[in-house]
Amino acid sequence: MFGDTKAFSGFSVDDPDRAQRFYADVLGLRVSRDDDMGGILTLHLAGDRPVLVYPKPDHRPASYTVLNFPVADVDRAVDELVARGVRLERYDGMPQDDKGIMRGNGPTIAWFTDPAGNVMSVIEAS
Repeated sequence: MFGDTKAFSGFSVDDPDRAQRFYADVLGLRVSRDDDMGGILTLHLAGDRPVLVYPKPDHRPASYTVLNFPVADVDRAVDELVARGVRLERYDGMPQDDKGIMRGNGPTIAWFTDPAGNVMSVIEAS
């Protein structure tokens, strides 16, 4: 039924201005904004995979990872994120090292949040 549909994902934020600065300036993504639609942002990801980011007054951060960024070198990506002021998330019971990277328990991965508290990751590209 939907096999040929170009599906896309979306999630909410509490402050589209702050989100736009984070995604564009910190993560280096191309971001477009539609103020006629209430400040909806579109994250233009590689591979022509847009993600809709919409403002929601009663926003609650997603309790799951909404975006995964596959990278060749997780250590390098984490170092760059930290240098840009991003704090890595630490989860009880997860075998994360001093940098916040989980290794040897599935793919190498580290989690961080956007300014609205939504969880993202940098994950070893396979």
